[in-house]
Amino acid sequence: MKTFACSRWLLCSLLTFCAPALAVLAAESGAVGQFAAHGDVGAPAIAGATVYDAGLQQYRMSAGGINLWGPSDQFQFAWNKMKGDFIVRARFNLVGTGTDLHRKLGWMVRKSLDRDSAYADACVHGDGLTSLQFRRSAGAETEQVVLPITGGDVIQFERRGGTYIFSSAHYGEPFVSAELKDVDLGDEVFVGLFLCSHNPDVKEEAILKDVRIIRPPKAGYVPYRDYIGAHLEILNVFTGQLAIVHSSPEQFEAPNWFPDHKTLLVNISGPGANKGRLQTLDLVTKQTALLDTGFATRNNNDHVLTFDGKQLGISHHTAEDDGRSVVYKLPSTGGTPVRVTPKSPSYFHGWSPDGKWMVYTGGRKETPGGPDKYDIYKISADGGEEVRLTNSPGLSDGPEFSRDGQWIYFNSTRTGLMQLWRMRPDGSGQEQLTNDEFNNWFPHLSPDGKWIAFISYGQDVKPSEHPYYKQVYLRLMPASGGQPRVIAYVYGGQGTINVPSWAPDSTRIAFVSNTDMQ
Repeated sequence: MKTFACSRWLLCSLLTFCAPALAVLAAESGAVGQFAAHGDVGAPAIAGATVYDAGLQQYRMSAGGINLWGPSDQFQFAWNKMKGDFIVRARFNLVGTGTDLHRKLGWMVRKSLDRDSAYADACVHGDGLTSLQFRRSAGAETEQVVLPITGGDVIQFERRGGTYIFSSAHYGEPFVSAELKDVDLGDEVFVGLFLCSHNPDVKEEAILKDVRIIRPPKAGYVPYRDYIGAHLEILNVFTGQLAIVHSSPEQFEAPNWFPDHKTLLVNISGPGANKGRLQTLDLVTKQTALLDTGFATRNNNDHVLTFDGKQLGISHHTAEDDGRSVVYKLPSTGGTPVRVTPKSPSYFHGWSPDGKWMVYTGGRKETPGGPDKYDIYKISADGGEEVRLTNSPGLSDGPEFSRDGQWIYFNSTRTGLMQLWRMRPDGSGQEQLTNDEFNNWFPHLSPDGKWIAFISYGQDVKPSEHPYYKQVYLRLMPASGGQPRVIAYVYGGQGTINVPSWAPDSTRIAFVSNTDMQ
C-alpha cells in the first residue's frame, strides 16, 4: 500500500497551533434525517449546517473549515455512533465551482469528535482527487491511499472486520476500490457525512442523495434461516431518481407491479408469523395487506402477474412434494390456488402475453438418484405435460417472455459465468446477450419492450448461486443487447429483483435492498 503525505499540513498546523487540542463541537445540533446528530468539529470560523429534505430524501450540507490533514481538523459532520461492520453509501455533487481545489467531502469514521482524533475517510476533493485518508493516532499526520479514479460522484465506505474499503464510481459505472487494514479506531466509532471548505474564509455547499446506512447480518448468521430487514426502493431508470417507499424489520422480497401503477406485490420471507405469505403495498396510502392465497402459505420469491394483471402465478412449497416448490395459479385478487406443474421442484418466472403458457425453472433428475439438473420449461396454464426448452451444461434460470411474445429471456452458466440469453418460445435460436466479468441474473423486460433490467453479482459469488446480503449492481441494457450501465448500487441479492418489477410506464423499477434494523 502506498501512502502520500501532504505538505499542506504545515500551514494548517500554524493556523491552529494556538487552539486547544481537544476542542469539540462548536455548535452541536440534533438528529437530521438518518443521523443522530450533526455539527461542526474543530470550531471553524464559519459555521456549517446539515439540512434534510424528507420529500427529496436528500441532504444539503454547508461548511467552512481549514482542512482535514494536519493535527487539527475543521469540518461539518452528520453522524451516528456505530459498532461492528457497516456499509455507508451516497451520491453527491458539490455546489458551484468552489474557491479552493481541495474542498472535500465524503464519509468519515472517527474515533472521537476531538479535532485531532484518529480517523479514516472516503474522500473526494473539488479537483476530483479521490482518496482514502487516515490518521493512525490522535494528533498524527494524515496519510492517504489514492484511488485510480477522478471525480467519482458515488462514494461508499465499508468496515469489514478490521478492514476499511473505499469504493467510488461515476454514476453508471462499476466501483473502483482501495482498502486499508492497519488502522485501529476501536469498535464503537462516529460514522457520517462530512464537508470541509479548505478555506477559513469561505463556506462551501454540497448536496447528497441516495444516502444508505447499511448494517449487514451479525456474526453467525445462517442463510435461509436468519433474515434482516428490507427497504422497498423505486428507481427512475432514466433520471436516476431513487426513493425508499417502505421499510420493515421483517424481510420481504421480489416486488411485482400491478397494472394500476400504484400497487406492489411482495412475498414475506421472515422472520415472523407471516413468513411465506404474499402482501400488497399501496404506494398512495402506504398501507399493506395480506393477499389470500388459500392453503399456499409457504410461498417463495418466484411470483408473477399476467400481463393484464388478472391472474397470479406462485411458487409454493407443498407438503405433498416433501416441501419442494410447485407452481400454482390463482386470481390476482386472491383465492384458492390451482396446481399447474405436475413435477417439482419448479420455480415460476413468467407468463406468455396471452396468459396461455407459463415458463419456469425446473430441477429434474437425469439419472435415478442423481442430483437435480435445472433447466427452463414451459407448460400450458391449464396444466398437462411440461416442455423442456433448454438442455445445455450448467444452470439455466429466470425465464421471462417479451411482451410481443417473440422471445423468452433467461440466464445461464453454460459459458462459465452466469450470463443473459434469449430464445424463441419453442426453445430455438438461443443466443447470448452479455459476456462480461459479472454474474448476471434475472433479465426483466420493460413493458414497452425496449430495455432489460437485471442484477449483477461479482465473482466472489459462485455463478450458479444468487445469495442474500451481497453488494450487487442493478444494470440496464437494450433488449436486443448492448453495453450495460449501472443504474443502482445495492446491498441485497436474493429477493432484490427476482421477478418482473417494471412499472407499467416503463420508466421505473421497484427493488428490495437490505439492512439489519434490529
